Amino acid sequence: SCMAKRKIITDKDPTLRQTSRPGERVTPRIQQLLDDMLETMRAADGVGLAAPQVGVLRRLVVIEVEEDHPIFLINPEIIYEAGEQEGPEGCLSIPGRSGIVRRPMKVTVRATGRDGKAFEMTGEGLLARAFCHEIDHLDGKLYTDIAISMEDK
Repeated sequence: SCMAKRKIITDKDPTLRQTSRPGERVTPRIQQLLDDMLETMRAADGVGLAAPQVGVLRRLVVIEVEEDHPIFLINPEIIYEAGEQEGPEGCLSIPGRSGIVRRPMKVTVRATGRDGKAFEMTGEGLLARAFCHEIDHLDGKLYTDIAISMEDK
């Protein structure tokens, strides 16, 4: 499948404040969108991207904290959280800024994969943070809403 870069919208766009629609059969179109999202995220040097960030209100997320190991999440939900961490976050939709955010240290997510199969996955540290940050996007939330402090890069 050929990957295509999409345009990342910024927080000036009200789309980012909308709630994405649940329920998704895994079709070639959805797989293509996931592939496009991965390409877009890699081109922007991001570790996570949610469909609303490319202007599509679908519950789709791509995360890549480990090179060449992309995680595709369709209809993800957090089913378990433990511990606490505080650290810096940025967002491809909020260029030039970063903030300190408090998140769980460990998060388990249930989702459907790119292959249409349901799975659960537990992440710690950066991956836990990425799960929370990207799933927030699906509910129209930005990290700036909960940041303890913000700064310009």
